[in-house]
Amino acid sequence: MPTRYSPPLKPIRLSHSPPSQSFLRRRSQWFYVLLALLTVYLWHSSSFHFLPSGHPVHAPSLIYKNVDWSRYAYSQYATNSAYLCNAVMVFEALQRLGSKADRILFYPQEWDLDIASTSDRDSQLLVKARDWYNVKLLPVEIDKVGFDAWNVSFTKFMAWDQTQYDRILHLDSDVTVLKNLDELFMLPKAPVAMLRAYWKLPEERSLTSLFILLEPSEDEFQQLMVAARPDNRAKNEYDMEILNKFYGDSAMVLPHRPYGLLSGEFRTTDHRNYLGNTLESWDPDKVMKEASLVHFSDWPLPKPWIMWPHQLIGEVMPRCKLGTLGNDDCSDKKIWKDLYDDFRKRRKDICALLSAPAPDWPPRNNSSKE
Repeated sequence: MPTRYSPPLKPIRLSHSPPSQSFLRRRSQWFYVLLALLTVYLWHSSSFHFLPSGHPVHAPSLIYKNVDWSRYAYSQYATNSAYLCNAVMVFEALQRLGSKADRILFYPQEWDLDIASTSDRDSQLLVKARDWYNVKLLPVEIDKVGFDAWNVSFTKFMAWDQTQYDRILHLDSDVTVLKNLDELFMLPKAPVAMLRAYWKLPEERSLTSLFILLEPSEDEFQQLMVAARPDNRAKNEYDMEILNKFYGDSAMVLPHRPYGLLSGEFRTTDHRNYLGNTLESWDPDKVMKEASLVHFSDWPLPKPWIMWPHQLIGEVMPRCKLGTLGNDDCSDKKIWKDLYDDFRKRRKDICALLSAPAPDWPPRNNSSKE
């Protein structure tokens, strides 16, 4: 093989004569490489947008870059002191979890924001919701005719009248919010999106009103309010039944897993309805990690802001199971108790309220409505 020699060194150019064409070509190539890299960087930069301003750009994650969050809102309503505290607890969770959408609260117009004394808890909580959690307070008139002529659950229909928003997510207040839910505002357009009442399957395929993603509409608001009038509905018809009449065949159905887990799921032994299949094994720790929201529903136990009747708690509490290694597996029991303990602790910390006394047991009325 012949010996290879390095070419002789070129003399340093001292004159100001133009550079060679090959040098210009190389410099041009580097320029285009740098321009391409700069383009990629700016494309991913939140401060630069190639699309014209206008409708929000929706990204498939919580890192939305061009969203006008004032077009979306979470709504709650309160018609008594207990539910006012629940609503404030929901707003606290939304703020703690980094929600960017607005927050609105419907409350009786006879309430006021003047804190008359240290025991004026309702006024204190309204002011706290406004000042601590950026809640927009909306006093409303709640008509009551007779004893059961206007069920307070119909107050949620007022969310349809808030047409200054593109979308509102209404949540029942007897819940624990575990994760940021802002992603739901970016779903494809639909007048209403709701969860299936999975605990009623397969006998009944109905929607549940505990979780409603809606597009406000003056026409639909008026129709819902007319349907809720005592002379237009049966005695046992409430908000859930009316919403199923309106949207049962047209609503976008959202997955109850992970958006609508019932606390009572940890007390049952058949989890096929929640899991959605017969192949998956029940894993309470996994279910809790994936859940975004837990709704307290453990009939015949009262709601978590009411103490448990001692005669009942031993019968209703989840049982420990035999583990795979022959030991007791008390995961369901622990998670279930922790949910209630957490709710009561937050209620005390946020609202300065203790649990109400336990009711007499057995109750006089054994009927229940989710």
